[in-house]
Amino acid sequence: MRKTRQYQAVLEALRSTRTHPNAEWVYDQVRGRVPGVSLATVYRILRSLEMEGAITSMEYAGRRTRFDGYPGPHNHVVCLHCGAIEDVDAAPDESTKAKVELSSGFRVSHYRLEWFGLCPRCAANSDPLRYQHSDSTCNSNEGAQI
Repeated sequence: MRKTRQYQAVLEALRSTRTHPNAEWVYDQVRGRVPGVSLATVYRILRSLEMEGAITSMEYAGRRTRFDGYPGPHNHVVCLHCGAIEDVDAAPDESTKAKVELSSGFRVSHYRLEWFGLCPRCAANSDPLRYQHSDSTCNSNEGAQI
């Protein structure tokens, strides 16, 4: 894809935040800098950036796709109630990769690890048993920018 003004604005919007926004948030940010941009153009650019490896996307059942402007090695923790996503530094060691390769026969090139639970705010305001074992019980709103 050509590196247009819109392309640069989408990439800069994603790199300006660590909150893993959805496409609508990116569109709102870009629209302020490039008034004629359409939501369809933002979606097209996001997919192109993902295919190029410049960003990653995160999709969870029943929720809008979220985007990460920092595709390098890192992991996430995801709130089952509000949808908040945060980066975490904790990661498995090299022996975990070796175990996965040995048990599956795959040659692992990379991985993405995500933990699921309740963020501090939701944990303080909810019944902990409701979210204990299944993320399919979560039918809350998108949990937009946090």
